[in-house]
Amino acid sequence: MAEVTYYTEEGLAKLKEEVQYLKTEGRTKIANAIAEARDKGDLSENAEYDAAKEAQGLHEAKIAKLEDVLASARLIDESKLDLSKVLALSIVKIKNKKNGAEMTYQLVSETEADLKAGKISVKSPIAQGLLGKSVGDVAKVNVPAGEIEFEILDISR
Repeated sequence: MAEVTYYTEEGLAKLKEEVQYLKTEGRTKIANAIAEARDKGDLSENAEYDAAKEAQGLHEAKIAKLEDVLASARLIDESKLDLSKVLALSIVKIKNKKNGAEMTYQLVSETEADLKAGKISVKSPIAQGLLGKSVGDVAKVNVPAGEIEFEILDISR
């Protein structure tokens, strides 16, 4: 069985949209590419046909993988989450103790992670160090560059 992952409403909707797109428009594009390659003649020596068939296999594998993720996805009811501790979906404002830099991140599932949008995976080293901590706590996080201390300034949803 696949690992259970927790999603925001927005993240779950995006995942469903992607699966729907791949099943409809994505499959149509692949079928058209196969038909176009087939029309070019002898299939035994047609590299374009082979490439289109391989793309079809990869496409179907991606659909199957996303359907597995979707089957094990759970929507988190944010209204029932404890605001006193850092949990999945928490928005955490932290301060690097060494250089004083302040950052705000939301802890989300791996598939929703987007650093540019301030969303980091709950499986990332920083998130792992922050989980379960409260405002005022100092989290020691092991990252590839060494150990960094972050002070938790605020937790919200």
